[in-house]
Amino acid sequence: MRKLHLLLLFISILFIACQPKVDPNKNPNKELSQSEHLVMSADWFQKSAEMRASFYQAYNLASYKLKEHVNNYKGEKPTAVVLDIDETVLDNSPFEKHLIDKGELYNSAGWKEWTDKGAAKKLPGALEFTNYAKELGVEVIYISNRKVNELEKTIENLKAAGFPNAAKEFVILREMDKSGNKTERRNNVNEKYETLLYVGDNLTDYSQIFSDRGEDLGFKIVDEYKSDFGEKFILLPNPMYGEWEGAIYGNDYSLAPEKKRALRKQILEGY
Repeated sequence: MRKLHLLLLFISILFIACQPKVDPNKNPNKELSQSEHLVMSADWFQKSAEMRASFYQAYNLASYKLKEHVNNYKGEKPTAVVLDIDETVLDNSPFEKHLIDKGELYNSAGWKEWTDKGAAKKLPGALEFTNYAKELGVEVIYISNRKVNELEKTIENLKAAGFPNAAKEFVILREMDKSGNKTERRNNVNEKYETLLYVGDNLTDYSQIFSDRGEDLGFKIVDEYKSDFGEKFILLPNPMYGEWEGAIYGNDYSLAPEKKRALRKQILEGY
């Protein structure tokens, strides 16, 4: 009997010794990388039929409203529609895939490397809408927060995708030393044109008033301007990035990845 006990003890010790060592400081549920949270949103943007339907729906409404505004316009200035570029007419989700593969977050050098390729494809409904605007006699103008050192490749990309008005006169990017506030650029356009409609994937593609989202993440101000959506501004879905994410972090993107992960979970409401 004693030999049996010794044998069982030996087997137990051997079993324990063979188990992999666990680092008590390592969280087994920790995300694989700081960009892992992008996977589901990029999946949705690239591979869901719902995404395509959402874009077609938005651009169908844009076409309907633009024609209505053209018919009702009695002014003398030429008319225009102002569109954002990224995740509005051009699809940059391959760049998000690159970040995921590298385990990185957005950085300006990596973004410039991507835009220099001029490889972004057109988004569903965007080309049809911009061509329709031209048919209605409405000028197509692009105001983007891409930087001016990306202008040449951006124009080449828009041309390759078939978009009208892919020229310096109509593609207005951000000056290197200025913020992403589009107000001045919109005002410059409105001095010459009557802008009938704005299209973008971020609220400030319409008005800078939405930049101050506050503790409620911008819900109150959106409610105040609810009649403008679908009427003056067509908002496209972008779950991958945007000022909505910055609002979660208190607009402090310098926070550590672990802090950002915690905040993303913290704001969610459960039952």
